[in-house]
Amino acid sequence: MEEIKNNLVVYSSVAIQRKIYTIRGEQVMLDSDLAEFYGIETRTLNQAVKRNIERFPEDFMFQLSDEEFENWKLQMVTTKGKFLISQIVISKEKRGGRQKLPFVFTEQGVTMLSGVLGSETAVNISIQIKGKINRFSLTI
Repeated sequence: MEEIKNNLVVYSSVAIQRKIYTIRGEQVMLDSDLAEFYGIETRTLNQAVKRNIERFPEDFMFQLSDEEFENWKLQMVTTKGKFLISQIVISKEKRGGRQKLPFVFTEQGVTMLSGVLGSETAVNISIQIKGKINRFSLTI
């Protein structure tokens, strides 16, 4: 759930919590979830990262392997039910959805993203997320 305060979107702790996962022993957020919070396309977020890749060492961001991504999708089907199953089927048929393996960002990566994106929204969202990454997670 979100609300607007002083023209800035404020997300509930629960909304953020649901987008935090533990992968490779790190609490991380998916590029697509962060893009949604920032109000931009995933492609735009990833392009900004690629232009500034030197700012994102592996402890800030990494790309999921095929196996990790499959495990994540199975976890989401288990926790969210039939709705996600239809999205995964569409994705596999190449009619929308992901074409590449997702990138995930640690708390440090989320903080760096706000600087790279350079928008007031990105800074605001990163502040909301900071600290919650270490308090909440769904384990994969």
